Amino acid sequence: MSTQILERPETKDADTGPEMFHYVSKEKIAESAVMGTYVVALCGEKFPVTKSPKPGSPVCPQCKEIYESMQD
Repeated sequence: MSTQILERPETKDADTGPEMFHYVSKEKIAESAVMGTYVVALCGEKFPVTKSPKPGSPVCPQCKEIYESMQD
């Protein structure tokens, strides 16, 4: 399964820090961006794709842990 990091802003208080980006299935990114459908991140979060991550963007710790465990 191939994945790519995508943004899913956390919807908590504004002072909780920077928005997090999540790992999602690469095949679903374009469909979500064009059609507005929701993608499901490795951590279980559901959201529509609205942005692409920039180098150095913060990544969801749960997604990162799951993704790394899949690489073994």
